[in-house]
Amino acid sequence: MTARRRSAGGSIARLGAWAADYAWAVDRQLRHLVRRPALPVVAAGRGVAPVLLLPGIYETWEFLGPVATALARAGHPVHAVEALRHNARPVPESADVVAEHLERSGLEDVVLVAHSKGGLIGKHVMLSPAGGRVRGMVAVATPFAGSRWARYMLSRSLRSFDPRDPVLLALAGELLVNDRITAVYPTFDPHIPETGHLAGARNVELPLSGHFRPLGHPLLVATVVREVAALAAGSD
Repeated sequence: MTARRRSAGGSIARLGAWAADYAWAVDRQLRHLVRRPALPVVAAGRGVAPVLLLPGIYETWEFLGPVATALARAGHPVHAVEALRHNARPVPESADVVAEHLERSGLEDVVLVAHSKGGLIGKHVMLSPAGGRVRGMVAVATPFAGSRWARYMLSRSLRSFDPRDPVLLALAGELLVNDRITAVYPTFDPHIPETGHLAGARNVELPLSGHFRPLGHPLLVATVVREVAALAAGSD
């Protein structure tokens, strides 16, 4: 096989992964419109570290549904911030909403479980006065260094992920809480060519493709449950 054929085959495979990724995301959005499932509930007496779900932009907590179900089965009370709605606000504003939720609900020793933009919001919260309520965070496919594609987006909300964005640069420069963050990311993410790697954090790369679809993959689900348990145990 020539190098040109290998390159063409790789491009087709990536286009297929991209299409499957969007199909998974559309399915999640349609599920939200058709029916709105309740958060999974932990059996009485099994509660360990509580988990707060932080979805990505234009997402609801249902995108993290497979992860939430597995965490509840492992004994973690699972919470969501309904006031985030579809999470279209700028990161600092969304972080204020989450911080207010933490204060109002009285949650303590929380492990944040985030997807994409949710990881930026979570890090912002950890750096805020409400950060004392947070044990750590598992962030899945978060653009900590931005995405080179963001500058071409029509939506201002999506353009905020440009690596040159001042808010993103300021957040990246804050290293204080990175050692309490586990960054989990696929080998190929069509939305974040830079990957979800975070300096100073625990970084876990998985042999998966996509930005949304990995959220339903058993390997990613098991990895998140394991990393949440590790963060919870490490803070005891």
